[in-house]
Amino acid sequence: MSYNASDSLPHPLPAVTLDDVRGAQKMLSGVARLTSMAHSHHLSRLLSTPVHLKCENLQRTGSFKLRGAYVRIAGLRPEERAAGVVAASAGNHAQGVALASSLLGVRSTVFMPVGAPLPKVAATREYGAQVRLHGQVVDETLAAAQEYARETGAVFIHPFDHPDIVAGQGTLGLEILEQCPEVRTLVVGIGGGGLAAGVAVAVKAVRPDVRVIGVQAEGAAAYPPSLAAGRPVPLPHPAVTMADGIKVGRPGDVPFALVRDLVDEVRTVSEDALASALLLCLERAKMVVEPAGASPVAALLSEPDAFEGPVVALLSGGNVDPLLMQRVLTRGMAAAGRYLSLRLRLTDRPGALASILGVLSVADANVLDVSHVRTDPRLGLTEAEVELHLETKGPEHCAEVEAVLREAGYTVIG
Repeated sequence: MSYNASDSLPHPLPAVTLDDVRGAQKMLSGVARLTSMAHSHHLSRLLSTPVHLKCENLQRTGSFKLRGAYVRIAGLRPEERAAGVVAASAGNHAQGVALASSLLGVRSTVFMPVGAPLPKVAATREYGAQVRLHGQVVDETLAAAQEYARETGAVFIHPFDHPDIVAGQGTLGLEILEQCPEVRTLVVGIGGGGLAAGVAVAVKAVRPDVRVIGVQAEGAAAYPPSLAAGRPVPLPHPAVTMADGIKVGRPGDVPFALVRDLVDEVRTVSEDALASALLLCLERAKMVVEPAGASPVAALLSEPDAFEGPVVALLSGGNVDPLLMQRVLTRGMAAAGRYLSLRLRLTDRPGALASILGVLSVADANVLDVSHVRTDPRLGLTEAEVELHLETKGPEHCAEVEAVLREAGYTVIG
């Protein structure tokens, strides 16, 4: 699905300029890494045009968030620095603020949800922040951080809705143009909009011919209805998505105006596409990427004929919880036809299970797990049920495995 930003109403001038982004780039010299640009042979074959991956997942703290956080905190007045800073985040922004504050000698407090992944909590503490766990969802955590700012005078560092944040993230756009000057299409994930807005400011000012496309998870996409309304509007009920890094209920005012003016199109992608993209990044590019960071690749996989090349897909982050990674990879394998789960009804007799395994061996399917049920009330006296989890070679092989089982006389029930 997509929405053309050019369909919206007339707009005011952008609040962030190319000069702001260039100033941020100078400020970040020696702080943020110049992350690599990797050519993807697999995606290039799929799209029939050169595709490159901007590997910001290899940035310090594992995401682009350090860029904006450092520029924002570095721009504080001395009395503001003395009061310290506070932020609210479930992960990437927390780590970016923590490290930026430590580098600048500023005291930081970061509020994180009670259920935040332990590796992200530990990393935030290791980067120097005082971590306070509060609330079950990010909105509750955000409210607690803002209350703390009012009570203590600490400066609240917003994850995306501030010109300095946008300018810092925009430095990625300048890097992309330097590393891939022939780029024609740039694809970037969108949450609150700070990254997409900053990148678009830089790219459109230097190369207005480059098409900038934003990507959101389809169940938590706040930008399409906001662009249609011509103003930021809250998303009433955002769905749960594995791409929590781009799940934002309302676009920021500052980035919205820039996205509306400068981003050519906003697309949405499914959960299966996100899972497949994460699997592809791991297998083909040897890159650990979080689902939000893989959203541009998901867009390329979903409609490979829709992008004029050369294409750059921005991998914005690599901070993924290992347990989530395990679940997402399983889903990605299933979406790619590499993982098959099914149940069989069979006659309960000695050797029945061994016979099934023999059939699967002939079908060249690798058995990962077997569950053999003989006492379920739904079963007849002479029946048993087997649940199988198989590693397969693709959709055609899945169909072949099911066909072989049916030909052998087994009832496949799901």
